Amino acid sequence: MNLVKLRSSLLLLLTAIVWGMGFVSQSAGSDSVGAFTFTSARSILACVALIPVIAIIRARTPAEKKKPIDKKITIKAGICCGLALTAANLFQQFGVSMTTVGKSGFITALYIIFTPILGIFIKKKCPKIVWLGVVLVVYGMYLLCMTEGNFSLQTGDLLVLICAVLFAVHILIIDYFSPKTDGVVVACIQFFVCFMASGALALIFEKPTLQQLSDGAIPILYAGLVSSGVGYTLQIVGQKGLNPTVAALIMSLESVISAIAGFIAYKIGFLSTDQSLSERQIWGCAIVFGAVILVQIPWENIFKKRKKE
Repeated sequence: MNLVKLRSSLLLLLTAIVWGMGFVSQSAGSDSVGAFTFTSARSILACVALIPVIAIIRARTPAEKKKPIDKKITIKAGICCGLALTAANLFQQFGVSMTTVGKSGFITALYIIFTPILGIFIKKKCPKIVWLGVVLVVYGMYLLCMTEGNFSLQTGDLLVLICAVLFAVHILIIDYFSPKTDGVVVACIQFFVCFMASGALALIFEKPTLQQLSDGAIPILYAGLVSSGVGYTLQIVGQKGLNPTVAALIMSLESVISAIAGFIAYKIGFLSTDQSLSERQIWGCAIVFGAVILVQIPWENIFKKRKKE
């Protein structure tokens, strides 16, 4: 693996950690405000937080190394990413409220399989080893998240399934635009689009109050500044130079990290409900980690060296 791909993989791993640890804050926020309001509030926080970051990066970059930003492509990328992200987040938020955490976790993780399937339609080919990794990750997610003993799709499940498809679309949109423009600027625009779209829906259907926002302030701050501002920006920057399916596999570690973070939080007293992992779930974690490592190994180079020998 070259240094560029290694850097991208590490950034996406950090993305998964940020998202995985944000599960508690997202869940807590839904108790105080509606889905539209929560999504809008976290998005504007992320957007505002990125403005000084962009200014600092541009100011510290030497003039000879500054690349001109194509405004038309950048705005188009931000709008497309923003609309896809808004739809995915909202379908997930409503779906989770109608189904179990186990089912929603597994179904959301299916963006791993939807990414290469949708990629076929835009002529994105994947090595066979990546498809093997996809199968292993889906099986690992099943062991980790599906603990109810049965599986059937209800209304909430279908909403989360749509969310998984939309997350796959979001990944492919980023893959298309990331080589053509500045990822951090695109992230800032996408959050503004998400704020405007979900905010308009919040004013129509939820009519949020200052008291509601105050009650959910801490979860909203974490979700906005860390999960959204840091997480989605790392995703856009980290996807450069990586196959979108490989990127999806690495980011799927958020479910594993979420389970581990929940267990640690319970053990140290941050959560009151038992978050212990069963042997079945531990095997699921191990399979997912193994699959991600598997697709990162440069098998083609290894086989080429063996043929030469």
